[in-house]
Amino acid sequence: MTDALSGRRVLIVEDESLVAMLLETILEDMDCTPVGPASNIDEGLALATGEGALDAALLDVNVAGRQVFPVAQALKDRGVPFVFSTGYGEGGLPDEWRGQRTIQKPFTEAAVRDALLAAMGVERG
Repeated sequence: MTDALSGRRVLIVEDESLVAMLLETILEDMDCTPVGPASNIDEGLALATGEGALDAALLDVNVAGRQVFPVAQALKDRGVPFVFSTGYGEGGLPDEWRGQRTIQKPFTEAAVRDALLAAMGVERG
């Protein structure tokens, strides 16, 4: 669908299985390779800090009752761009994470694609 995203490995951290499946489908439709999904922070950290290359990540802010910021920090430390997804929008983020690309639930395929492209600094193709 978007050549700029073709073949990109995108980590999904999302505890709601239906949302995780939707994200996997959206990524596959964009010819990305979904990594995960991780349904809790520990899984997310393992995938974020593991050996596998990551091009980007989609992070649910509230994962199984815990906030995803340790995973976000690990990705930031690795230089992996990421997008938060939340039902509260950017206003629900703590001050230190404000300004980070955020999509609000419920999201569309176009919103996911545009946010990933922007996070990776890729021009729309």
